[in-house]
Amino acid sequence: MKAIETLAALEELYGQPGAAALVKVARRMTPAYRAWIGCSRLCILSTVGPEGTDASPRGDDGPVVREIDPGTLALPDWRGNQRIDSLRNIVRDARVSLMFLIAGSDNVIRVNGTAVVTADQGLRQSFARDGKLPRTVIVIKIAEIYVQCARALLRARIWRDGDRSGGLPSIGEMLDELSRGAIDGAAYDAEWPSRAAASLW
Repeated sequence: MKAIETLAALEELYGQPGAAALVKVARRMTPAYRAWIGCSRLCILSTVGPEGTDASPRGDDGPVVREIDPGTLALPDWRGNQRIDSLRNIVRDARVSLMFLIAGSDNVIRVNGTAVVTADQGLRQSFARDGKLPRTVIVIKIAEIYVQCARALLRARIWRDGDRSGGLPSIGEMLDELSRGAIDGAAYDAEWPSRAAASLW
């Protein structure tokens, strides 16, 4: 296998993007992008750090991010697995990307920018839910925002073929396998639904 090693060689294969692919890029929120992102309850946060890259799903039961101003978004860091890979990366390298999804839509909105992690009490308090606060908030400065090409989701038919999760290995089975039985996978799977329900926020 011979790798493509120059931009010139790559661009020769693909040619130039069309006008729509270029005009769609904004440097801050627009009315249409604001409306779309305001309906998104799930995004994938991508970061980079000394150890490599990380992509982490972030979800909420309402808008997953809040607009602070047209060039700034806030993403609360709710309960997770405590690995804090994304947060570690942001502290050391501010570059981030977010991909916003909406169930049923074949469009994805991308935000590229830089971020900081803050434990500012006022900002955390603004996200309070039933007395619970996010431990930190990720504040993103938008460098560019645009809609992705829909072809990947159209090819995958992700919203059209129904639930295909039957028969997949469970998380417990994966943990049992990786720990060589040190973690009881069946017990993990049995306990997970109630544990998750009690610790979403």
